[in-house]
Amino acid sequence: MGMDENIKPERKIFGISWNVFLLGIVSFLNDMSSEMIMPVIPSYLMEVLNAGKLLSGSVIGAIESMSSLFKVAFGYVSDRFRRRKAFVLAGYTLSTLAKGALAFTRYWWDFLLLRALDRIGKGIRTAPRDALIAESSERGKTGKSFGFHRMMDTLGAVTGPLVAIALIELLKGFPRETMYRYVFLLSVIPGILSLFVIVLFVKDKGGEVKKKIKGISSLKDRNLQVFLAVVAIGALGRYSYAFTMWKAQELGYSVVQSIAFYALFNLIYALSAYPIGTYSDSFGKKRVITVGFGIASLAALTFAYATDFYMLIIGFVLYGLYIAIEDTIPRAYMADLAREYERGTIIGAYHTVFGVFVFPASVIAGWLWQSYSLTYSFLFSAIMNAIALVMMSFVKVQS
Repeated sequence: MGMDENIKPERKIFGISWNVFLLGIVSFLNDMSSEMIMPVIPSYLMEVLNAGKLLSGSVIGAIESMSSLFKVAFGYVSDRFRRRKAFVLAGYTLSTLAKGALAFTRYWWDFLLLRALDRIGKGIRTAPRDALIAESSERGKTGKSFGFHRMMDTLGAVTGPLVAIALIELLKGFPRETMYRYVFLLSVIPGILSLFVIVLFVKDKGGEVKKKIKGISSLKDRNLQVFLAVVAIGALGRYSYAFTMWKAQELGYSVVQSIAFYALFNLIYALSAYPIGTYSDSFGKKRVITVGFGIASLAALTFAYATDFYMLIIGFVLYGLYIAIEDTIPRAYMADLAREYERGTIIGAYHTVFGVFVFPASVIAGWLWQSYSLTYSFLFSAIMNAIALVMMSFVKVQS
């Protein structure tokens, strides 16, 4: 059964379906909420909670990995029930509440617990949401839809740090710890607005599945297994954004200045995700993903040897391009590979493999930083991404 047969004609905006547009608005608001707190988390861990380098890197890694453990499970459940919206709403709700509660944390472990709940919320919503985006897209245009969604998500990531900078300036008369806590509390506002959009406007698109689901057949495909192995290697080279901010601070830049660098990264991400996604539909997703690993290696090498402002700028620009590719195109690629009745499961499998290997990546990067220097953390990333680039030659072209 083709993807288009169950989709009723609907009006479009910017060449994409209204449902994809609304999900983009939801992600914009939610990511604004998330990115209001993300830039201050590294400093909060080190200054307020007194976590060391290895512990901070491990906590960051655990947080980013946590959600992926749930993505394949909830992707599978949403395939069975064919109701994506309920999972999307539940996931965003849990994340919004957990972020606001960070204002009341006192230790690294209660901080980790709440961040874990936030990431569990992400695990609940991500695969069903991505499947809903695929179901709301025209055949052959998944790259464009996912590119738009990642663009909106990242525009929120651009806005969030800028709001954080404004709040820090407004609250600079308060003690540093109090300032951070107010930022956490105020991050709830855009999160709540995103929930209203989901409840009032977003629609389910999955119809009844005519074909009986018998196992996870697509995951038995050797080509898909090879691609998931590439994803795993690439994830080992995926250092957290926190390491780029720690690099800026190591070179003498303040917390506010490092947040500005982070906003630049997100701006590059936002501006490039949509055209890259659209371009991948015609140029080929495998080629774009391969180029992404090359850019990732260059970004890591730039951060490793950055000594001045200009090298940092180049590093953040390359980092933005790399994340724009690797956070967008593999999702669309997996959606194209998956059969309609198990799209949530297959996309969830991608997220799970990625997340499982992201955690040791940050632990390794944190250990290299503590034992040697940040330079070695970035060099490890460059090597892993170079290996992933070579491994892409073993993946057969599918789209």
